[in-house]
Amino acid sequence: MLSAFLYFDLSFMVWYLLGPLQVQIAQALQLDTQQRALMVAVPILCGAVLRLFLGLLADRIGAKRTGVLAQVVVIAALLAAWTLGVHSFAQMLLLGAMLGVAGASFAVALPLASRWYPPQHQGTALGIAGAGNSGTVLAALFAPMLATAFGFQQVFGLACIPLVLVLLVFARWAKDAPVTVPQRHLSDYGRVLVGNRDSWWFMLFYAVTFGGFVGFAGVLPGYFHDEFGFSPKAAGWATAACVMAGSGMRPLGGVMADRIGGTRTLQAVYVAVAVLIAAVALGIGGAAATVALFVVALLCLGAGNGAVFQLVPQRFAADIGLMTGLIGMAGGVGGFLLAAGMGVLKQHVGSYALGLWLFAGIALAASLCLVGVKQRWRVHWAATSAARV
Repeated sequence: MLSAFLYFDLSFMVWYLLGPLQVQIAQALQLDTQQRALMVAVPILCGAVLRLFLGLLADRIGAKRTGVLAQVVVIAALLAAWTLGVHSFAQMLLLGAMLGVAGASFAVALPLASRWYPPQHQGTALGIAGAGNSGTVLAALFAPMLATAFGFQQVFGLACIPLVLVLLVFARWAKDAPVTVPQRHLSDYGRVLVGNRDSWWFMLFYAVTFGGFVGFAGVLPGYFHDEFGFSPKAAGWATAACVMAGSGMRPLGGVMADRIGGTRTLQAVYVAVAVLIAAVALGIGGAAATVALFVVALLCLGAGNGAVFQLVPQRFAADIGLMTGLIGMAGGVGGFLLAAGMGVLKQHVGSYALGLWLFAGIALAASLCLVGVKQRWRVHWAATSAARV
């Protein structure tokens, strides 16, 4: 569990690295708001797609070996960026695509942890392992400060230090569970999607919760800078407070879902998020009030992430590796659309408000969709589970 958490934590740190650095990179490379948003969104999208392939690889050679291989690729990309430099928007997008491998760690860390625990403790186990998305806090706190002191390119080299240390820990102590993992193929993803409505529902629900979390984590440094004139360091600290709340709440969301049911937890999350983001869109209060609203909103989204993955092993116990990849991919796609979409709307409309209203509406729609499916779930497949739905 600890090895999975540390691997996930540091992977998320570098996956998110361009978000806290976006203001300084945009100033250095003379990027507009739309380019800045795309730069932040590309690692999210690439991480989402690569999760499918890392999930297949983890089933074939083991989660531990896959994790080691992925971490080596990420470290090599960062070292190349540090030694050769990143001097254009295109080169920054290429680096972002390589950092997507770190985002794909989701398909390694969660199965590595999940396969050691029984169904009634899946929410707690996956919540703790999934709290590795707290790596976003490390990036938000330290990346802008280090970039101010040494330049943003040096941050890429400095990030390799903790990555190498965690790689050594992971290679030494991580262990695959002593269970038989069936060999999967790319066509198996189609099998669990075609004719299976539940697969699509889970992907939608996670696209809102995790997509909201990672999308706002990427957007907020630029948002606080544009809307309130925060310096890169201050914007990073404000963002760190928000993502810390969401990361810390993920395991608690899993525990809550174990106790009262995943669907009940998600229902509360979606309604609360819709209200909170609508309040931000309305411009209630100043900078401090906006930061506080985002802190609570991401706290709720973090709880929702834990709740979704309390339900997944109950419904897809035989296909958890496949579904972890698919649902994780959907979450990443949701984050990409949010991060890139907010930048496009800001560039062409001149305000973030429309994007905030759209997300609030999507959260409310997800709540209504959940009302329609939760009773069927409880009747058809939850009755055979020892955990709460």
